Amino acid sequence: MALDQQTAPPPLAPSLRNKRLGRNVLTLGGFVLTLFLTFLGLLAITFFIGRIIPIDPVLSVVGDRATQAQYDAARIAMGLDRPLWQQFISYVGNVFTGDLGRSVSTGRPVIEDLSRFFPATFEMATLGILIGVALGVPLGVTAAARQGSWLDQAIRVVGLLGYSVPAFWLGLVGLALFYARLRWVGGPGRLDIFYDGLVQPVTGMILVDSLLRGEIDIFWNAVSHIVLPASVLGFFSLAYIARMTRSFMLDQLSQEFVTTARVKGVPERIVVWRHAFNPIRVPLITVIGLSYAGLLEGSVMIETVFSWPGIGNYLTTALLNADMNAVLGATLVIGAVFIVINKVSDVLYRVLDPRAK
Repeated sequence: MALDQQTAPPPLAPSLRNKRLGRNVLTLGGFVLTLFLTFLGLLAITFFIGRIIPIDPVLSVVGDRATQAQYDAARIAMGLDRPLWQQFISYVGNVFTGDLGRSVSTGRPVIEDLSRFFPATFEMATLGILIGVALGVPLGVTAAARQGSWLDQAIRVVGLLGYSVPAFWLGLVGLALFYARLRWVGGPGRLDIFYDGLVQPVTGMILVDSLLRGEIDIFWNAVSHIVLPASVLGFFSLAYIARMTRSFMLDQLSQEFVTTARVKGVPERIVVWRHAFNPIRVPLITVIGLSYAGLLEGSVMIETVFSWPGIGNYLTTALLNADMNAVLGATLVIGAVFIVINKVSDVLYRVLDPRAK
C-alpha cells in the first residue's frame, strides 16, 4: 500500500489545472474565431462577386417583358436599392439564419435545394477519394521504392493520364464500354427509374438510406450506378495522390536515417513503410484534403455526363438560368467545405505530429 502511494502520480495543483484549462479555452476560442473570420471573408467574396458579374438578378425574377414599374418594385422588394454595405449586412444576417433566398429555377428555397443535391455529390466524391487514397498511396510508395524500374514508369504514365485526359471524355468512354456494351454497371442517374422514390431520404445519401431502410436490392442498384462515376473521380485523385506520394517518398528515402536502417539490415518493407512513410503522413494529409475538396467542387463535368443530381449539376443549371441566389448559395457551400476540410487537416496534424502542438 505504501509503495502504491509512493509511485502514484501526484495530483495536479489547482493553479496548474487552471493554466491548462485557460490554454485549452484560448485554443478553442482562437479556433472558433479563425473559423468565423474565414467564413465571413467567404461571405464577403461571394456577395461582391454576385454584385459585379454582368447578370441582373431582378430581370431573372421578373423577366425581360416586365414594365419599368414592375422592375422597380421587384428591385425594392429584393433590397437592391439600398447602399451596398446595408445589403451586405442583410446578406450576412440571412445566411446565418439559414436564408439563402429562393431559387428562380426550382421555385424552392435555395437551402432546401442544397440539402437535396449536396448529399449526392458528397456520396460520390467520398467514394472517389477513398478509391484515390486506397490506390494512389500504395502506387506512389511502390514507384518511389522502385525508382527507375518499369513499374515506376508505368505508375508515372498512369499519373500523366490522370492529368491529361478530359473528365467528360473518360466518363463517356466508361459509359460506352462498361454500361452500353458490357452491361457491368448501371447507367446515368443514381437509381433505375422503377426504384426512384421508393426509399424515404434520411441522410440524402442513397447508399446509406437504403441500408437504413433494409432495402438491399435498392442498395446494390445504387452501387451499380455510383461505381463508374466514383471510379472516374477516383482515377483523377489517384493520379495526384500517387504523384505527390512518390515525390515525398523519394525525399525521405534519400535521408541518412533510411540509409542507416538499411546498413543495419532492417528489412526493406519496414524501411519503406515505417521509416520512410511515417514522416510523410502529415504533408500527405494536405494532399488528400485538397484532392477531396477538389472532387466536391470540381465534379461538374462528371455530374453532367452521368446525369448525377448533385450540387455541380445544380450550379450549372443555375448559371445557365442566371439564378444568382442558387449560384451564390452553391458557391458558399463549396467554400465552406474547403474551410472545414482545412480545419480537419489542422486537427489531424496535431494528432499525427505531436510537434505541431
